[in-house]
Amino acid sequence: MSAEALAAYLGDAALADIRAALNELAAHYSPRGVQLVERAKRWHFETAPDLAHLLRREREQVRRLSRAATEVLAIIAYHEPVSRAEIESIRGVQTAKGTLDVLLEAGWVRVAGRREVPGRPVIYATSADFLDHFGLESRRDLPGIEELRATGLLDPVDDAFDALMGPDEGSAAGHADDEAALDVAAAGGAEGEAAHAEKDLRKAD
Repeated sequence: MSAEALAAYLGDAALADIRAALNELAAHYSPRGVQLVERAKRWHFETAPDLAHLLRREREQVRRLSRAATEVLAIIAYHEPVSRAEIESIRGVQTAKGTLDVLLEAGWVRVAGRREVPGRPVIYATSADFLDHFGLESRRDLPGIEELRATGLLDPVDDAFDALMGPDEGSAAGHADDEAALDVAAAGGAEGEAAHAEKDLRKAD
């Protein structure tokens, strides 16, 4: 409430007297847990700054990144500094503006400047909070391809192909390859026998 509003409630009280009384009350409450303060020409009581943490309720909210955000974060981490167009080129799909906004809001990605090419696109890089959150001293500590494959995050090409083709088709392809190999071996054996027979005929002549 403002001093003018208080004057209206108190009738004949002078505005200067009301301001003096408010200042006196503020001085009286200053060493206490609740203080009288003026903010934007309005007076109100608030908790003392040194006790505010006791009344503050904090709730940890777990936010999971979408698959798109995870892919974008990985691309930035391994290819930084990188522009949005370069991210889309690597992913093969368009990247929504909200995806980058989520990473910027989380503090894991920062704007690293602009690339000196026509259009001067914004380029992105990881932040110190990103390294701290994932327990990395630097980007050199990021896992390599072999480490990712060992943890099962990357499937070998053969496994991925078999998963794509399905077990029946993969087995059929394997049997077909085996049969083709046997045919080649048989043809080679037949050619060898024919060559030996030709040599025998020449000796007989």
